[in-house]
Amino acid sequence: MSKPNPEPAAVEDADDWGSRRHVRTLVLMAATVFGIYLCYRLAVPFLPALAWASALAVLFAPLQAGLESKLKRPSLAAAISVLLIAVIVAVPVTFVAERLVVQAAKGAQLVERKVASGEWQRSFSDQPRMGELAGRFASRIDLTDAVKSATDWLADSAGKIAKGSVLQAAGIILTFYLLFFFLRDRHVALRAMRYLSPLSDLQTDHLLKRVHDTIYATIYGTLVVSMVQGLLGGLMFWWLGLSAPLLWGVVMAMMGVVPVLGTFVVWVPASILLALEGHWGSALVLALWGLLVVSTVDNLLRPILVGNRLKLHTVLAFLSILGGLLLFGAAGFILGPVILTITIVLLESWADRGRDGVDVNQANHDPDSAT
Repeated sequence: MSKPNPEPAAVEDADDWGSRRHVRTLVLMAATVFGIYLCYRLAVPFLPALAWASALAVLFAPLQAGLESKLKRPSLAAAISVLLIAVIVAVPVTFVAERLVVQAAKGAQLVERKVASGEWQRSFSDQPRMGELAGRFASRIDLTDAVKSATDWLADSAGKIAKGSVLQAAGIILTFYLLFFFLRDRHVALRAMRYLSPLSDLQTDHLLKRVHDTIYATIYGTLVVSMVQGLLGGLMFWWLGLSAPLLWGVVMAMMGVVPVLGTFVVWVPASILLALEGHWGSALVLALWGLLVVSTVDNLLRPILVGNRLKLHTVLAFLSILGGLLLFGAAGFILGPVILTITIVLLESWADRGRDGVDVNQANHDPDSAT
């Protein structure tokens, strides 16, 4: 006896978007999207710490793996890794950045005193033509007010850094706190990501690899560019006979890593001080070298190094970094390229599904395929 066919009403109910099953699905989707949004809002204050902890975990995962294989204790290995990373990365960058801003504020006050007293014009006593040019420049521009405004801005920045040192310390501590768990529990996190990912296992592995390459390219590309900038700046300091060229080359290299600052915080004040001391030729050479060579190297090498590793066009690589910085601040240095990479991989997965769907439909409608 054959099984009776289902009632037409039941079939219509199963295919109806107003059915209980579809309504429950829509409610579940809405609740999931709303929950993801709330989680994002919860994570927004901690995005810088999360971004840098994730990037450091990717970069130093080989170190963690090596320590785990020797110590056989993931927690101890993660603690040692975090301590080494703090010594290598956080302490030098934080100390140099803060000290440079404070010293820049003091240097600006010195410049303001020389401009206000007219000492800068007296430095042209041996160069009448330059003195005449400086006089015309001073008559058209209120140099005293301009220098005072710049000095006030630098002093205000130094004050904000000093006042915000507690918040900065809290952010650094949070970063390394998260880094400890990212290193220790990285295998658990990867398994959870694979389990929750709507992509296939192959696509998920491809996505994780692309994100891994993105972080490597962004960080290492920045390090290479900053070292080249420090080398070029230090060589010019040495060629001009300035004091401590090796030291200032190292400082410029470290400042090249900091997106908000950069190498100009070294060569711009040095050029101004040289000019105020009457060394106008050296000041002009240093300023042009810093503007046309040191700064240009950053714009040329960074997109090339990052783009080649990511298989991205130079413009896309550059805009992802710049847009990330504008949108997320310093954390956008990592988040911008990562977001672009994830989006590209997702678009590629949709394109693959579209091609697979076309192939299946053509196979189903091709009379020659049914043999």
